[in-house]
Amino acid sequence: MACSIRVDEVSAGYGAVQVLESLSLSVNDGETVALLGTNGNGKSTLMKCIMGIVRPTAGRITAVIDDVEHDLFGKAPEQIVDLGIALVPEGRRLFPKLTVEENLLLGAYRSAARERIPYNQAFCFHAFPRLAERRRQLAGSLSGGEQQMLALARSLMTAPKILLIDEPSVGLAPILVKTTIDKILELKERFGLTVLMAEQNFHQAIRIADRGYVIVHGRIEYEGASRADLADNELVHRLYMGL
Repeated sequence: MACSIRVDEVSAGYGAVQVLESLSLSVNDGETVALLGTNGNGKSTLMKCIMGIVRPTAGRITAVIDDVEHDLFGKAPEQIVDLGIALVPEGRRLFPKLTVEENLLLGAYRSAARERIPYNQAFCFHAFPRLAERRRQLAGSLSGGEQQMLALARSLMTAPKILLIDEPSVGLAPILVKTTIDKILELKERFGLTVLMAEQNFHQAIRIADRGYVIVHGRIEYEGASRADLADNELVHRLYMGL
């Protein structure tokens, strides 16, 4: 059954500071879409709008979950999560004084995920063997790469249909960035997820994206219909390749 996200003419900000201006994008069923942009251009704000953390001042956000359309405007974050939309936030946002296993179990609080706890937890430990080794270790004592693994695994414990991933490469060594991006592709294919990934590491993002958007100062300045389109675009060259 189809799962997708559509953002139509959304504007949003913080008080008098306007961050997003008439922004539109879509993520179709089963796609991995990259939202590319340097720091401060509104990627995280858009993710927060979709999740109900920031309320747009204009526009509409809709999600199709298992062929049923839902208007996300005005819904609380817990209602949006309960629909089957999960966010891996920038900076991981773990519970540092809880163990790896406790963080995972907290991810499974929605009713649809509880009956799948044994299966999803077993899969997470299979996908991330390091987490299995450290299941009783406090999350705050993990390395940056291990914390990113835990943030991804925690999101999978919600049994999501749509996964939003905000800046997965932040703070990671280059070799860990590649490993993390590869793991996102593996999890997407294993769970049949629809994925929107905000990322400033262009070269890593387009390795797994089906297509993407470039956001500049809160507006979509370019939509690439494929990886090749993104790689060949003049704006992308200027922003990411110094050409």
